Amino acid sequence: MEIHQAQRDVRLVYAGGFFGQLVSGVLWLTAAAVGMFSSTTAAIAILLLGGILIFPLTTVCLRLAGRPTSLPAGHPMAGLATQIAFTVPLGLLVALAVTGYRLEWFFPAAMVIVGAHYLPFVFLYGMRLYAALAAILALGGVGLALWGPGWFSLGGWVTGLVLMTFAFLLRATVGTELATSAEAARDRPGPGQ
Repeated sequence: MEIHQAQRDVRLVYAGGFFGQLVSGVLWLTAAAVGMFSSTTAAIAILLLGGILIFPLTTVCLRLAGRPTSLPAGHPMAGLATQIAFTVPLGLLVALAVTGYRLEWFFPAAMVIVGAHYLPFVFLYGMRLYAALAAILALGGVGLALWGPGWFSLGGWVTGLVLMTFAFLLRATVGTELATSAEAARDRPGPGQ
């Protein structure tokens, strides 16, 4: 199998990452709201524990949408997808450690970690849009930590909104690809024409 076909499979199975970004966005917005209106400790717990549930919840969303829930057995990108999934929970331990120094750096640190985790998605999905998502989150996290107003939940709100926005941008990109492929197939002369 060629790399381009393997990347296309990932884009098609996971709808360009739409469901994962949507689930992640809801999680970040929930954590931000809890941090703003209730408890910073609960907000941190929601993001840490909820992060573990992103993949299972994404799988449920895929199933409810009537889509395949995983790549076929033996697919060359399956191992990379699994490895990438483990980077965030491990990285969030660093964000948790940062809270011992400055509590309001939790979300910005998590932004940098999640942003960095999106860099391999550029290859996994074959979509440069993930590079933009990675840069916005990583640089945004650094910017909020260094120059932000110090509001605990601000990074959670920003990240949630960015993830929700990118969910729809990624879905639109894959939708355009599917429409273009279908149109090309329709216009291609059949055998004997």
